[in-house]
Amino acid sequence: MSYDSNNIMVILSSPSGAGKTTITKKIQQKYQSFKISVSHTTRKPRPNEVDGVDYHFVSHEKFKKYINDGKFYEYAKIFDNYYGTSKESVDESIKKSDIIFDIDWQGTQQLSKFKNLKLIKIYLIPPNKEELKERLTKRNQDSPDEVERRYKAYDKDIQHWKDYDYIIINQNLENCYKQIENIISINKNKLSIFSQTTQ
Repeated sequence: MSYDSNNIMVILSSPSGAGKTTITKKIQQKYQSFKISVSHTTRKPRPNEVDGVDYHFVSHEKFKKYINDGKFYEYAKIFDNYYGTSKESVDESIKKSDIIFDIDWQGTQQLSKFKNLKLIKIYLIPPNKEELKERLTKRNQDSPDEVERRYKAYDKDIQHWKDYDYIIINQNLENCYKQIENIISINKNKLSIFSQTTQ
């Protein structure tokens, strides 16, 4: 796969409810160069979600066929549903845009195996577990059982921080966003300098 050497791929991961989706959308809104990688998923859409914009919603049968056909760079089963990143979509997008991935640690580990992908891996964590539970409850997107399950997964999720290049505590959304902006800017400049010296 060949693409503009100045285009980058940013992974944003976090325990569920720590803010990665909010920040991902904020980056895309501010930077026209960034395209969000829209994952495929077998979970049902939430009331405010749009097929093809938030996710590509597919059946379990279709998702498994995509796995068997090797169509994903990465996929993972999370809370009884599958999520995956389409190779075709990423390969097309990176030719024209920077890409931001809103994926978990399982997807990050799989993407990291593709050495031709220029990945910047950022992990967001909440200030503490209690704050996480409060956020999960306040966002009012899941049933109480689902909130509890996501909350309990925190201890397992947090163990994978070592797989990332940067760890950011999301205590204040605006400060967290500014830190990520700075990380992106530094890495874009590095790539630009590298491409100029290798021409």
